[in-house]
Amino acid sequence: MSLSDATADVLVIGAGIGGLTAAALLQERGFRVVVLEKSRHPGGSCSSFRREGYTFDAGASVFYGFAENGRSGTLNLHTRVFRRLGVLVPSVPDPVQIHYHLPGGLDLRAHFDRARFLGELSAAFPHEAAGIKRFYRELEAVYDILSSLPAGSLEDPRHLLSVGAAYPAKTLALALKTFRSMGRTARRHISDPDLLRFIDIEAYSWALQDAIGTPLVNAGICLADRHHGGINYPLGGSGAIPRGLVEGLEKFGGVVRYGAGVERILVEGGAAVGVRLEGGEELRARAVVSNATIWDTFNRLVDDSRFRIPEERFLRAPSWFQLYLGVEAGVVPEGMHVHHVQIDAWEGYDQPGGTLYCSVPSLLDPSLAPPAHHVVHAFVTDEAERWEGLERGSEAYTRRKQSMEAELMGRLEGLMPGIGSGVKLRVSASPLTHERWLNRYKGSYGPLLKPGQNILLKPQNRTALKNLFAVGDSTFPGQGVIAVTYSGVSCASLVSSHFGRPLVALE
Repeated sequence: MSLSDATADVLVIGAGIGGLTAAALLQERGFRVVVLEKSRHPGGSCSSFRREGYTFDAGASVFYGFAENGRSGTLNLHTRVFRRLGVLVPSVPDPVQIHYHLPGGLDLRAHFDRARFLGELSAAFPHEAAGIKRFYRELEAVYDILSSLPAGSLEDPRHLLSVGAAYPAKTLALALKTFRSMGRTARRHISDPDLLRFIDIEAYSWALQDAIGTPLVNAGICLADRHHGGINYPLGGSGAIPRGLVEGLEKFGGVVRYGAGVERILVEGGAAVGVRLEGGEELRARAVVSNATIWDTFNRLVDDSRFRIPEERFLRAPSWFQLYLGVEAGVVPEGMHVHHVQIDAWEGYDQPGGTLYCSVPSLLDPSLAPPAHHVVHAFVTDEAERWEGLERGSEAYTRRKQSMEAELMGRLEGLMPGIGSGVKLRVSASPLTHERWLNRYKGSYGPLLKPGQNILLKPQNRTALKNLFAVGDSTFPGQGVIAVTYSGVSCASLVSSHFGRPLVALE
């Protein structure tokens, strides 16, 4: 029987990390799952591509969640998910999360070793040493709670009751912390404006918001866990993560259909009952999970104005301009760290192009490049609106890309002097590339909370349309690979409970 004749239990729109995580866990639980992916490979922005012997990370390049520390809880989710699926995704630890190059000659490294990081930060701001310890202790307290509580859906009463009964004090403490922001917490302990700017960058480097707009709970996950689970790079590149999830899904009988773009979510009697593909084929299921952004899901795939999501309801995360380079090894300085954030001036760091991100993952995994060569991934935030009126492949579009490439190359000289002379391969991607290849509204990386909004106001997995669920960076807890992995675990927990077959907690 072909898929067009069959009824799946769950259809998942999009093979991003959130969608694949939910799909694989549901399939392992015994549901019949079909993932529909418009492109020819899985992973979305967490994927890899090869050119002329070089393997590049398409987007994501810093990864949490691969540690083995024996503790239960919501952290180290990649380890727990792949353990449940019986899939091995090898990784290598990175001793420095990010090397920051900031205005005024401020040069700081976020070491895995917490004492070393806090010591280096206190040496730069000796008058704030006590406040630094108090602030990062607050992040550590969030980590301590999350490392104890099992992952599951905040919308599942059974999960909440079981967690609350088993960990009443920690559950209450976490609930209270959801009302606090990272930036306001920092200001309770710290007053130096340059140090507060650094804390803003600590948030912006992964949340795309300053510390005031970043919930304390999110900060506790990333900025404390880096000193416990640490940063680990998946061998073979970021694409190893979605490949591992697909392997797990297929191992238990699930299916991924590539080249299967979804045109419409089918709705009958106020409930999602399936999808129609771009070629006209219709598939039906008991539930539909959308890994698309909330704007793509409710303003494009659901044909009912009552469910539309106004863009202004949330802040819209930016898109990116990315530059991928294959270079001779000699242009990479001896002892260089893998991940870098470079800001030339505090003014405008959060505007398009204001912050330069750079990764050289072949320092950890030499297989990504030919012998005596490295891959360099440099990128800045950008907006699709800045490219309006430029047709892909046109002379004007090419000139704009070349101008952006030259700008990034000039800034990379500060990190790798002489890099221009060692480039063997150059590839770039604009916001229009993200919009087209990732099938995302304006190439955006999803909605962000407005300053002051409680983290629980982030869209959850359940939607206003019966039997339609959401997953990915549009949902709680937000942007970042480990965050969308959590959303996938949460979604699988909610859907399985909804159909009377609750997931067994990840171990």
